[in-house]
Amino acid sequence: MSLTDRTKPTDVSLNTDLYELTMAQGFWESGLVDTQATFNAFFRENPFGGGYAVACGMGQIPDLVENFVFDDEDIDYLASIPAPGGGSMFKPAFLEYLRNHHLDLTIHAVPEGDVVFPREPMVRVQGPLIDCQLIETALLNLVNFQTLVATKTSRVVRAAEGHPVSDFGLRRAQGPDGGLAVARASYIAGASSTSNLLAGKIYGIPVFGTHAHSWVMAFPTELDAFRAFAKSSPKNCVLLLDTYDVHQGIKNAITVAKEMEAAGERLAAIRIDSGDLAKLTKETRKAFDDAGLPYVKISASNDLDEYTIQSLYAQGAPIDSFGVGTKLATCDPQPSLGGVYKLSAVRDSADAPWNPVIKLSEQAYKRTIPGVQHVLRFLDDDHCPVGDMILDDSYTRGDATAATSMEDILDPFSSYGLSGTPRELLTCYVEHGKRVGEPVDIEESRSRCHNALMHLDPAITRFLNPQAYPVGLEQGLAALRRDLAAEERSGSSRVRR
Repeated sequence: MSLTDRTKPTDVSLNTDLYELTMAQGFWESGLVDTQATFNAFFRENPFGGGYAVACGMGQIPDLVENFVFDDEDIDYLASIPAPGGGSMFKPAFLEYLRNHHLDLTIHAVPEGDVVFPREPMVRVQGPLIDCQLIETALLNLVNFQTLVATKTSRVVRAAEGHPVSDFGLRRAQGPDGGLAVARASYIAGASSTSNLLAGKIYGIPVFGTHAHSWVMAFPTELDAFRAFAKSSPKNCVLLLDTYDVHQGIKNAITVAKEMEAAGERLAAIRIDSGDLAKLTKETRKAFDDAGLPYVKISASNDLDEYTIQSLYAQGAPIDSFGVGTKLATCDPQPSLGGVYKLSAVRDSADAPWNPVIKLSEQAYKRTIPGVQHVLRFLDDDHCPVGDMILDDSYTRGDATAATSMEDILDPFSSYGLSGTPRELLTCYVEHGKRVGEPVDIEESRSRCHNALMHLDPAITRFLNPQAYPVGLEQGLAALRRDLAAEERSGSSRVRR
């Protein structure tokens, strides 16, 4: 099922910031309807102090574009918005232009689930300037949060060392849509399941859940509660031990496990949600092993993240699976990726040459990269990425993919001498407003993420002081950037070439 299965198309087109519409009206009124543009979505720093990000949300871009239309209800609403200075915010003729307007966009993006790095385009959007502007907020809303969640999840999954991690974050997520985004992105990045039934229905993600403390508290005794749950769910029996006292909970769970064995069933696992998880899980493992129940698994929850999981294993905690909620769903301690969407080239019509543009800033790191950008990822003989090069469309019309050395064609942000086989990173998701190929398979994105992280140097994926992955500019693009910056400061580039 797609992004829009829960909503009308109108809910997609109005899921945007007001200024996207006021700018679109201004472009329309200024006679720029035929002007073409190239925008790039990217981020400037890796999240969580890490060495990479996992690209996510791209698989839903085709749904967004194909359903981004303004129907009669939308037009009526827009017509009702007053301007602060009096009158209507939008002109009737512009609203008629928008009515049933379809986006004529071509969009390339990093394949969902692949790794991506600062400053390089995650998504490249091309088409009419107005259309590029209209989609900005909705596109960033898709890509920013899911990329952040996928990156956080990949770190948690790495810390879990191959043990299952389930998304338990729905009740702490940023609303219903946030909960769905968390479930989808976390599954792509390696989570084994989610507690979110709606996400299971929409995306086909495995769902998981058993009982809460309230179940135990609703019965006269904990033992009564455990027996009742074992009877009700013998094929999905995980008992929560810490409602009252974990040590007594262990004894009660062993009693029920023995009774289940006698009935031809098995207790699947126990879960501990509070206290000293390292100490308590060790005690639990010993007790169940001594009772002849080595098959009973141990699950842990309670505000876990990659650092607490890593610490638990460093202490020898015998934990078989994890339920991770709050810190996964809220991406603690970083609530935003900070992804931006910047104009990099314009042209007067679809058959005119591109004119690169640049945004300057008092902060040097905010200076943008001009041109119609592509990314070449260089791979070594083991298909491991060793560096990325950002280059302009004018260069790719040559024989870019025949290049074998970054050292010859790279003007890096830092100096690296690297070589490898290049591949074009950005792939086409949408062409002239229509989906390219079949809908993105979430399992394919999940497999791609696993493969990308397996091939990434561990020095880049480590949590503490990760090595910086090389990303740089092709020399001609670097020179263009310097020249445009100089022209912009002198004012000479304000006339379109």
